Amino acid sequence: MARPPPLGELPPGYTPPARPATPQILAGSLKAPLWLRAYFQGLLFSLGCGIQRHCGKVLFLGLLAFGALALGLRVAIIETDLEQLWVEAHFDATSARGLELFPGRKQSAGSAALKGHVIPPHLCRYRAIIARHCPSHPPSLQSSLQKVGSRVSQELEYTKEKLGEEAAYTSQMLIQTPRQEGENVLTPEALDLHLQAALTASKVQVSLYGKSWDLNKICYKSGVPLIENGMIERMIEKLFPCVILTPLDCFWEGAKLQGGSAYLPGRPDIQWTNLDPEQLLEELGPFASLEGFRELLDKAQVGQAYVGRPCLHPDDLHCPPSAPNHHSRQAPNVAQELSGGCHGFSHKFMHWQEELLLGGMARDPQGQLLRAEALQSTFLLMSPRQLYEHFRGDYQTHDIGWSEEQAGTVLQAWQRRFVQLAQEALPENASQQIHAFSSTTLDDILHAFSEVSAARVVGGYLLMLAYACVTMLRWDCAQSQGAVGLAGVLLVALAVASGLGLCALLGIAFNAATTQVLPFLALGIGVDDIFLLAHAFTEAPPGTPLQERMGECLQRTGTSVTLTSINNMVAFFMAALVPIPALRAFSLQAAIVVGCNFAAVMLVFPAVLSLDLHRRHCQRLDVLCCFSSPCSARVIQILPQELGNGTVPVGIAHLTATVQAFAHCEASSQHVVTILPPQAHLVPPPSDPLGSELFSPGGSTRDLLGQEEGTGQKAACKSLPCARWSLAHFARSQFAPLLLQSHTKAVVLVLFGALLGLSLYGATLVQDGLALTDVVPRGTKEHAFLSAQLRYFSLYEVALVTQGGFDYAHSQRALFDLHQRFSSLKAVLPPPATQAPRTWLHYYRNWLQGIQAAFDQDWASGRITHHSYRNGSEDGALAYKLLVQTGDAQEPLDFSQLTTKKLVDKEGLIPPELFYMGLTVWVSSDPLGLAASQANFYPPPPEWLHDKYDTTGENLRIPAAQPLEFAQFPFLLRGLQKTADFVEAIEGARAACAEAGRAGVRAYPSGSPFLFWEQYLGLRRCFLLAVCTLLLCTFLVCALLLLNPWTAALIVLVLAMMTVELFGIMGFLGIKLSAIPVVILVASVGIGVEFTVHVALGFLTAQGSRNLRAARALERTFAPVTDGAISTLLGLLMLAGSNFDFIVRYFFVVLTILTLLGLLHGLVLLPVLLSILGPPPEVTTPSCSQPTGWGGIEPRQNTLSGQ
Repeated sequence: MARPPPLGELPPGYTPPARPATPQILAGSLKAPLWLRAYFQGLLFSLGCGIQRHCGKVLFLGLLAFGALALGLRVAIIETDLEQLWVEAHFDATSARGLELFPGRKQSAGSAALKGHVIPPHLCRYRAIIARHCPSHPPSLQSSLQKVGSRVSQELEYTKEKLGEEAAYTSQMLIQTPRQEGENVLTPEALDLHLQAALTASKVQVSLYGKSWDLNKICYKSGVPLIENGMIERMIEKLFPCVILTPLDCFWEGAKLQGGSAYLPGRPDIQWTNLDPEQLLEELGPFASLEGFRELLDKAQVGQAYVGRPCLHPDDLHCPPSAPNHHSRQAPNVAQELSGGCHGFSHKFMHWQEELLLGGMARDPQGQLLRAEALQSTFLLMSPRQLYEHFRGDYQTHDIGWSEEQAGTVLQAWQRRFVQLAQEALPENASQQIHAFSSTTLDDILHAFSEVSAARVVGGYLLMLAYACVTMLRWDCAQSQGAVGLAGVLLVALAVASGLGLCALLGIAFNAATTQVLPFLALGIGVDDIFLLAHAFTEAPPGTPLQERMGECLQRTGTSVTLTSINNMVAFFMAALVPIPALRAFSLQAAIVVGCNFAAVMLVFPAVLSLDLHRRHCQRLDVLCCFSSPCSARVIQILPQELGNGTVPVGIAHLTATVQAFAHCEASSQHVVTILPPQAHLVPPPSDPLGSELFSPGGSTRDLLGQEEGTGQKAACKSLPCARWSLAHFARSQFAPLLLQSHTKAVVLVLFGALLGLSLYGATLVQDGLALTDVVPRGTKEHAFLSAQLRYFSLYEVALVTQGGFDYAHSQRALFDLHQRFSSLKAVLPPPATQAPRTWLHYYRNWLQGIQAAFDQDWASGRITHHSYRNGSEDGALAYKLLVQTGDAQEPLDFSQLTTKKLVDKEGLIPPELFYMGLTVWVSSDPLGLAASQANFYPPPPEWLHDKYDTTGENLRIPAAQPLEFAQFPFLLRGLQKTADFVEAIEGARAACAEAGRAGVRAYPSGSPFLFWEQYLGLRRCFLLAVCTLLLCTFLVCALLLLNPWTAALIVLVLAMMTVELFGIMGFLGIKLSAIPVVILVASVGIGVEFTVHVALGFLTAQGSRNLRAARALERTFAPVTDGAISTLLGLLMLAGSNFDFIVRYFFVVLTILTLLGLLHGLVLLPVLLSILGPPPEVTTPSCSQPTGWGGIEPRQNTLSGQ
């Protein structure tokens, strides 16, 4: 049945002949697949025809729907909290708790806690010292997906459940390094410069809300004791020092950083620079009862505090007479004083180890410190929650509506000013340089990292618009599609925005990868299908009715567009298996955006093409469609005439018959008819190896018009010779003939085999990890700080958490064994030989032994008897109260135990019946020891006040603490530079916990290395699983849609080679394997489908020999695939302008290499493989070769082949 001629595209009075009834034979075993694909193409044909009939309505509704989804961007949340982004699987920003007091720790209100933050992966120790109260967000799709509990996520959930939502303290750091690398900083001059910078920073004041905020108001103070005497309590509150970890604490000058002061009548202002606690207590003794406070200071070994330490400059007029070098006037030996570390005001509880203060240390053969290359000081501030609680109800804030948000604003303003003044403290010509860093600095970096660069987005999309318009413009207005290119890019932009808006509505938080990468990547991928449809639309078979043009286009291209889009979505969904929230969110967002692109390309863009067809039918200019075309030389239908006997002699490929060309020129209002000379001669076959069916000059309208040059007749309107060149012409006449020659095939196979072999070697060079300095822009002060920190201070604070579910009182030996086993790990920094282990169980036991010793002395001297303890010491009275406890509710007291029982037995264990009552007393009586232990008990022991002079007997009743469900031991990890070091430490810690589990103790390690590096234990396994699963899914999808497992297997083979080669090239470029490259490697399988499936489908549906079918596939797909690759590269080009090397190195470089590999494999390797190993044709003819349309089963009519 003949189709009606397209309206307005044939000469007047022309009647088309019936379509040749060339018989087509289905290859026997392929009947079902071909029928199924024909059925699917029939559905696509109906869809295209329906869209064309209602193109205006479809376009309006499509733009309306996508625009509505794009409005979802208004509720988008940009996540910058690093725990939320980088902790494996489910993680809450307030859930990771751990340590206090030192860098890498944070302190929850009243006790110790760690919360590890990280820029993947190394910034963990910077965010581990950063605490801020993060507002909770409503449940989202992302958080629901993240609740697939990994080991780490389950542990963090447990920590969150027990410790709640309390925030912790924040930390500011100063690092000093010499300008001349390798210079020693252990000199009085270098420490003077450090003091100058630290003093400048410590004097920072900011004015907000009508108040002045200085360090003493907002700093963190650990273990402030409660004193019954009100005057002394207020004085202590003002004087109690801030926690500052600094090498200056080894000297008297460290007191200058403490800003507190107090006033007593008849004395000058009391400050730490002139405060001798022992002398002060002697002076105040006659006026107040300070025995308990004196004992507290003695236990903490405060001594003379700072005035008993050497002065850096003994000539200083303020250097106290009590300083060891005051009278000798000799400068101290800095290296000797710093050897072993420094102490805060408490020698017992505030010991700063060398590794926390000095970097790049060198020692003599005896282990004595000789030199160092870096100094570090750390200032601890309260968290916003703590600052709010501290001043809530205070007279200083009652008139400003004090809130936690205001507290956070105060801290941020102070921190920014701190960093600014510290960095400006030293002159430019100083021999040392200061690097300052704060939690707000990192927050600012993260916000800048996550901001959308409007200039780059606009520039990228304008570049893509220009490329699409120029690429699709033609001299012939009937073939020009510049406006279609512009509309297609704008449509993809809208689809990307709508996809991201849908993600926001689903609650998937945005992150730096979303804002910095996805808009460009999605644009490049989405425009590929735009080019494919546009190319196919211009190549509709002659005789296709106007109203069926869109249906014909979708019938021919819809299968490959569907296949590539589904594979891309499957690839990104598989990449979401990587258990890192930031990358999981990125993968989900990419999959959703690809889905929106697919809907836009298959539903809305055909409406755009249909409207452009109407423009062409009306002979309007491209782009400027309001103007008529001045010259539209168009031959729409080329109808070959019947050959007399219907046969072609053997060896003859083509018959050139008389055709009529019709040209219409509006400018002159004339019809110019060009008749080619009547001719019916046979053309001998050319010498090309692929047969003249593909390369004959009669393959297109423009080529046929070119034949008239030799006739002496001229057309009224003629295209320039350069306009006849195109990518399809290049592929047909030059690329395919060269590529498909036998020797070229051999060279291609050898070269790609060599590339694969080199890539396999390169894969062995890939290391796990992520360079921290790639994250922060180079040349910035932040980058300089992080580089110095990474080089000189590789310490990480971790904790060993013990859970509930076992009896602590009866498991003390197992707890000590666990601590000993953990302490023996190679990465654990041992405490100094002179210092006891820093754990709550040791502190608790030692405290009990101390009060037992005091009791024994009081008992021996008669100050304590069976019936009275009032004459004894405070510690002796505490021991008395504990010794008479039985733990029996019926008979709680037994005074006979005073002489028969000990608080700690000979084996160093606490009697189980006293364990929880003793815990209550210790927590209430030893605040400094509790703070230093970082125990973080849950449930917290009850409060209990000791009064030695109580006469009611109620003071003998000590409430027992509830059984513990959470406690922790702190540790320092050192020497963790490479990912392998972290993995080794994690495996050792996990093995220690597993061994303890066999002894009945439930424990797990906590801290930034375990939060952020544990992913590397299974990252490669996860990567291989995801890639293999995706390749299998790709095979199934391709086999299902192509209905040809043979072709699907070849596609999967090429995709696997691309993935291996990309992985190997990463090794040669030094790009380490982390979650980010894993996502790109997994996504590379889906992106690679864009470059392969079109060629494979073109080969599968063509006729003839393998060489001929490969050449036909190249002819039809070379242009759209190349345009798609260039569009992807243009989209990625904007990433090269990012300020963050992280984006350039891990996204731009990797994705650019992936695109180039895809182009080479899709247009070079795959055609060669198909020409050698390709499946047989699905459609054959009785004669030598009857060409078939691309993607369909009908033969072309514009060339009469041999029959």
